[in-house]
Amino acid sequence: MADFASIDRYLDDHLEQSLAELTRYAAQPSVAAQNLGMEECARLVSEMLRARGFSVELVPAEGYPVVIAERDGERDKTLLIYNHYDVQPPEPIDLWTSPPFTPTRRDGRLFGRGVSDDKGHLTARLLAIDALLEQAGRLPCRIKFVIEGEEEIGSVHLPGFVRKNRARLRGDACLWEFGYVDHREVPLQYAGLRGICYVELSVECLSRDVHSGVGGSIFPNAAWRLTWALASLKGKDERIRIPGFYDPVRPPTPRDRELMAQAPDMAQDYRERYGVKEYLRGMKGGEELKIAEVFEPTCTICGLDSGYQGPGSKTVLPARASAKVDFRLVPDMTPDQVTKQLRAHLDAGGFADVKIQFLGGNPAGRTDPDHPFLRLVAETARPVYGMPMTIVPMVGGSGPNHAFIQELGVPVATAGFGNPDTRAHAPDENLRVDLYLKHAKHVARMIHAFAEAT
Repeated sequence: MADFASIDRYLDDHLEQSLAELTRYAAQPSVAAQNLGMEECARLVSEMLRARGFSVELVPAEGYPVVIAERDGERDKTLLIYNHYDVQPPEPIDLWTSPPFTPTRRDGRLFGRGVSDDKGHLTARLLAIDALLEQAGRLPCRIKFVIEGEEEIGSVHLPGFVRKNRARLRGDACLWEFGYVDHREVPLQYAGLRGICYVELSVECLSRDVHSGVGGSIFPNAAWRLTWALASLKGKDERIRIPGFYDPVRPPTPRDRELMAQAPDMAQDYRERYGVKEYLRGMKGGEELKIAEVFEPTCTICGLDSGYQGPGSKTVLPARASAKVDFRLVPDMTPDQVTKQLRAHLDAGGFADVKIQFLGGNPAGRTDPDHPFLRLVAETARPVYGMPMTIVPMVGGSGPNHAFIQELGVPVATAGFGNPDTRAHAPDENLRVDLYLKHAKHVARMIHAFAEAT
């Protein structure tokens, strides 16, 4: 029987040591989108795991290497733990209060790119493992880490990697990379993630930019050309106009609606936190907003680039224009199908010259919210948070959980220390130190309960 009082004392006493390890980890840039520091960071992750007695292999992949680590335990049951070592680009740098790759403590938080998404989740879990090993000398069960370097660019190669390595990645359940507490301090578990299809649309109308007085009335303008193409994707009614786009979409089940009714109503918090003045289609909040947030597919312009954007004026007609666009997908939609539908739509609308570059994506992945493993993870939060996790059927974000569910046949549960002001993907990304410690305490209890469950 585990002595959790002793385990908690160890975690309390070694918190600063763990945060120092995270500070070193987060100070190593690892921006997959820019190929910045990736090999160095993968090696650092390998060192951290070897220091805990894990057998570690840095496995080459088509993209960046995948770290696979394994350590046996008292029981043969195997818990997979998925994390990623890549982070989002830090730009715009000038909006950071402190440098993004110089982790800095302020007001009970640690700020830095990747401290929450996702480097801190790994080190908090390693802290929990340290406590278990200190008490018993062995882990309660076998643990396998799968830590990739492409999550922030769509995990382009991970599904193929998982398919190719089914045997060595075999396990009984999987703890996913992230989790949150809501604005009420209630821990949330997400039973599914939406999929994503991320593309770049581009068009080139001329060989080089032209004086707008020369070409403005006689030359094609790439910026106008692209904006007309983008405008064809979505109407003012917020409906996506790509033929067949909504055909696979299934409405939420009665059980989905029941669970979503228990999820927090974020309408007012979003207004205050993000300055939202009104929601799309006149939505006010409540069940309508909660369902739309995760059970509807999206089409989002993430960025536009063309012509001159510096200070002052420059009278130029752009030769080229591009836009980054993501589609968030619900179950039964696939990136391949959406890309084909997008190509057909642009061609039919007279935009055959607009190129599509697929930058990454995954289908949506869901685990039954009533699965015993998800219930176990939810219940083991109770001693730490004073309540079990609230299970939510889906989250609006995306990740490669579909590959683990479909290829490995494991249930996937989320748990973590994110908070409503964690600012993942934005300047001043941060974690709350108190929640970091709580996550470590939760993980220690979850691993024990998983090992002992029949």
